Amino acid sequence: MAERIPEDKINEIRQAVDIVDVVSDYVQLKKQGRNYFGLCPFHGENSPSFSVSPDKQIYHCFGCGAGGNAFSFLMEQEGVSFIEAAVKLAKKGNVELHIDSSSHTNTRAIPNDFQQMIDAHDLLRKFYHHLLVNTKDGQHALEYLLSRGFTIEAIEKFQIGYSLNSWDFVYKFLTKRNFPPDVMERAGLVIKRERDGTYFDRFRDRIMFPILDHKGNTIAFSGRSLGSDEPKYLNSPETAIFNKSKILYNFHQARASIKKTNQIVLFEGFADVIAADRSGVHNGVATMGTSLTDDHIVSIRRSAEAVTICYDGDKAGIEAAYRASQLLHSSGIQVRVAILPDGMDPDDYIRQNGEEKFQNEIISASVTLMNFKLRYLRRGKDLNNEGIRLQYIEEVLKEISQLEKVVERDHYLRQLASEFSLSLDALKQQQKQFFFANKKGNREQYVQKRNQDVVIKQSSNLRPAYETAERRLIAYMLKDYDIAYKVQDLLNGTPLNIDEHQAIITYLYGYYEKGLEPNPSDFLTYIKDEKLRRTVADIGMMSIGEEISDQELSDYIKQVFNYQKMLKIKEKEAEEKEAERQKDHGRAAAIAMEIIQLRKTLKI
Repeated sequence: MAERIPEDKINEIRQAVDIVDVVSDYVQLKKQGRNYFGLCPFHGENSPSFSVSPDKQIYHCFGCGAGGNAFSFLMEQEGVSFIEAAVKLAKKGNVELHIDSSSHTNTRAIPNDFQQMIDAHDLLRKFYHHLLVNTKDGQHALEYLLSRGFTIEAIEKFQIGYSLNSWDFVYKFLTKRNFPPDVMERAGLVIKRERDGTYFDRFRDRIMFPILDHKGNTIAFSGRSLGSDEPKYLNSPETAIFNKSKILYNFHQARASIKKTNQIVLFEGFADVIAADRSGVHNGVATMGTSLTDDHIVSIRRSAEAVTICYDGDKAGIEAAYRASQLLHSSGIQVRVAILPDGMDPDDYIRQNGEEKFQNEIISASVTLMNFKLRYLRRGKDLNNEGIRLQYIEEVLKEISQLEKVVERDHYLRQLASEFSLSLDALKQQQKQFFFANKKGNREQYVQKRNQDVVIKQSSNLRPAYETAERRLIAYMLKDYDIAYKVQDLLNGTPLNIDEHQAIITYLYGYYEKGLEPNPSDFLTYIKDEKLRRTVADIGMMSIGEEISDQELSDYIKQVFNYQKMLKIKEKEAEEKEAERQKDHGRAAAIAMEIIQLRKTLKI
């Protein structure tokens, strides 16, 4: 029989954790009024529609409809079972819960072969790490890392390992543990020979850097050669569990620091992340050998308001930093850029200049996006040439015109006037021309977007009176046991018009009959149907008064009854038309009288 968590223990866990803290580990939240808002982690969006209520301990997305409590949030976000979510929350709330969550894995979350791929990677990560730090086979690799400035602490934290110089050790190691060869091949751990169908290991005699997803699962490796072997870095291929356009290296471990600082430091490679971590930069992440993608930006926006880009100081690095800065800025993220000396990468800089200098003179000395653009625009230009100088000034004025703050525009205009001994008034006049031309275009985009938002908002708010009445009744019933039974008496056996609403109050009466207290978060755990949970979360986020008057309650009940009578009237009107069509005037007149009587009974 499956292990079950006692109800009192679930309540203890729920009271020990705050849903705002739970959600904040995954979503950057801002307080607006009594609730917190952020970008929904369950669907892509540009404007925050994901709301979290600390009072009710529930969340709801007004965009995609997702909703629930701390338990359901973890279940949906991490793809785990209820018991796994409870174990995670118990740990967060320092509640003793003697349950092995591994025996309650949500096997429906991912296909079995995907789970086998993850399990194989996790097993190899531990084995590679053991080989590096505990065996003679890995001694030379360990010494190499230490000579390159890696510390034992960093090796432990990032679980760096070593792969044996063997053609088939991993293949034999995993097959003995019942991992199917075809699954290992699709996971990118072994390669199949075309000539005879046998398998050999992908990684041999390399320092192994594990790549983890946002849940902490090992999903890929990057192997660095120890000598002159090519390629210098051999990476896992893209697989069903590893998509480099979605993964940010170290995001899982950096999450706590990102939450604390509300900032991310973005690097080009994992070696830079590891080196920067030694310097005290614990909120560093890196793309996996690819340019910054929309998926990367979505992850960043949900987690932090600001990004400091720290790419290589060579031409390619500067170009990549410029592209990344444009993408991040256009997504509404505050951007700064850390400037490295020509040709140096962060790892090189730290080894040559030390960790403290990197922290103080590179990261802390990062420049604004506009400052970086000025540097970028003048690269390779001979500003002594009048034509090139005037072209540069015009490019800078166009960039300045896009700045939102007047003070910023004035600051850079004065800087430009001073550097080139130009009239400040003339620069301001030309900048204003660019500004208003740009503003006109932005205004047209703004009006178009605003009109779209108004249509969406109106469509979501235009609920029929009876539906609004039922939702408000449920909202008060969730809040007060006595009101719930008062509504039951007033309805007198008449069901609500919307089946979903009727199902919710049926659940609610069962919940109250168990002697449970009014609590939206507790009630969400009681409901098993996902669709109903979402509706309850949506209703639970409604703004209602502290109390409901008898008149307000009566008005809502009237709307419920009136809608049912209106449906009956429409039915009779159809019958009347049919009678008239058949020339049955007597029957038509009788039906007309019935309609008149029904209209009289409508409660206004």
